[in-house]
Amino acid sequence: MPQPTDILRAALALAAAGVPVLPLRQGKRPFGNCPACERSACGDRPHMKAAGSCHCPRPCHAWAAATTDPAVLASPAWAPAWRQAVAIAYHPAGAGLTTLDLDTSAAVAWAHESLPTTRTVPTTRGEHWIYRGTMKSANKVRPGVDIKSRMTYARWLGPGVGTMADLPSAVLALVVKEETTPARRGVVSSTPERATWDHTVATGCRHTERYVLTGLGRGLAMVRNCTESGAGSKAYGVASFLATQHTDCPGPCGLDTLGRQIVEAAVSVGVPEPYAQRAVARGLHGAGRAA
Repeated sequence: MPQPTDILRAALALAAAGVPVLPLRQGKRPFGNCPACERSACGDRPHMKAAGSCHCPRPCHAWAAATTDPAVLASPAWAPAWRQAVAIAYHPAGAGLTTLDLDTSAAVAWAHESLPTTRTVPTTRGEHWIYRGTMKSANKVRPGVDIKSRMTYARWLGPGVGTMADLPSAVLALVVKEETTPARRGVVSSTPERATWDHTVATGCRHTERYVLTGLGRGLAMVRNCTESGAGSKAYGVASFLATQHTDCPGPCGLDTLGRQIVEAAVSVGVPEPYAQRAVARGLHGAGRAA
């Protein structure tokens, strides 16, 4: 077995920290599929969009090959790729993260003006802003801005600086906005426009805004952390817990606004929107107050 390259050593260190990684070849692209996996002849891997039964030992299928298993990373099947690798990529959602790729100085300026600060990593042309939580990936959600989370990869450029923040609704809304653009037949998503909770929508609430928003933020983080399963049940639990805090308020407490944000969080990790809406509604009504 050849000695590991410096790139492989760095990849193994990332994997040990829980970050799924894969090698990148010249041009910052994943290595091509082996003959058995070309054009998805293998049926694709179980966690890909077109879920199949492929368990190829090679680093095929780009982001879907990313792993934290040191035995796979250091295996003979991966060795040729590491010897030719020029960089490391990682699967953001596999680490419970979303990477906002800001590719221009204007995009970076927009992020500073519009988004909560988080861990940032300098890139050749801009910055990566990394948030805790996962969502659907999308390119060109606004000029110079790509979202890298599920079913994609991002290039590893270092750990960055700053404290990582939870994925904000403002970033989720970038994809919601994209998906709700009217199609030619006028079909749009049923997701209502998001409103921010404050005392203008909760005139009868006895709690401070800081108290409510702190609890909401913790609850949203819990839902977003359910990247594999259980997000719907967690959304119900969070809605029920938050509603319970308002049972002694004269009302209204604007729980419908809080509920919409919980639904958004559940949808961001793959819960079907109608299911998320039903779960959150049951949680809010079960506590005896939904106003």
